[in-house]
Amino acid sequence: METKNLTCIGCPMGCALTVTIDGDEITVTGNTCTVGANYAKKEVTNPTRVVTSSVRVCGAAIARVSVKTATDIPKNKIFDCMAEIREITVNAPVSIGDVIIEDCAGTGVKVVATKNVAAK
Repeated sequence: METKNLTCIGCPMGCALTVTIDGDEITVTGNTCTVGANYAKKEVTNPTRVVTSSVRVCGAAIARVSVKTATDIPKNKIFDCMAEIREITVNAPVSIGDVIIEDCAGTGVKVVATKNVAAK
């Protein structure tokens, strides 16, 4: 049996969760709603994160544009995702929602722009 303590990030309450893993059975206590229970179970079985970063921009007044993964990716793919993002350079103009990378690090998740960047 294994026990983990987590803080729920599902809402601003930040409930202190205790997760007990006993074989295939996962028990969550400390949550005030089902969001906390679902978060804790996912966090101990398949943790994921949204990755935010920036990429270089050519032909713009600013040097970089902010980007993020369109959805969360497996936590163990974050460094692969960041390595791919570091290699990218885009040309201005860039609009919010533009797809910068179609399939980041083989996750099937897009990386999209989160800022408008006009051309010089």
